Amino acid sequence: MTDAFGRAIRDHFRGERDEPLLHRDGEETVEHPIEAFYFADFDPSEDPAHEWLASRLRGPLVDLGAGTGRHALYFQERFETVAIEPSPALVETMRERGVEDAREGDMFALREAFPRDRFGSALANGTQVGLAGSMRGLTEFLGDLSYVTTPDATAVVDCYDPTHPATADLVGYRDDPTPGLAHRVMFFEYEGETNPILQLRLFSPARLCEAAVGTDWAVDEVARGDDENGYHYRAALRKR
Repeated sequence: MTDAFGRAIRDHFRGERDEPLLHRDGEETVEHPIEAFYFADFDPSEDPAHEWLASRLRGPLVDLGAGTGRHALYFQERFETVAIEPSPALVETMRERGVEDAREGDMFALREAFPRDRFGSALANGTQVGLAGSMRGLTEFLGDLSYVTTPDATAVVDCYDPTHPATADLVGYRDDPTPGLAHRVMFFEYEGETNPILQLRLFSPARLCEAAVGTDWAVDEVARGDDENGYHYRAALRKR
């Protein structure tokens, strides 16, 4: 399987990247901002959004789609943190950056990877919950996440809200006639190599609440980005 996305970020970290990481949908192409997205400091003492996120999590923590380990590096100093990521190059990057428990893994195969009640909280930051693909897929993911977390666990996930007008400006956005839902179709390219096309489902906070019905989770609070990023939100979940 190709790993253009992970290789570009790893090469950037090592100072070996000579070409841009491209974010594409057909002919629409933008350069992906690696430094800003993956290597900015995570410091709850200096950012209210970071403080809000940190206050919702406790150990043991599973960091799903952990990227470069930006959050794992902070949380592992406070409690046990397991960072999983499907990209081999990003797992290498996390280990080189000092993440103590970085593993190659799939956030949509949690029951196969971890025992029941393994974690006290979970973080899925990066809008990758959209890879669940459908409302049913999102409900199944929440059910699997419930299995590997304790009865009093918490979680934080994030997404782009399709009910916000600015969401339509995202690369790869596809409208949907169903209220509160949309699609996003895109892929990454680096040094002539392309990753498989990503097909993401975008869920509004109301749709996330709906998907949680029938699982052990409830949406406790929704926090939106600032004025420029109001289309992005994080949702804090708690067990019922």
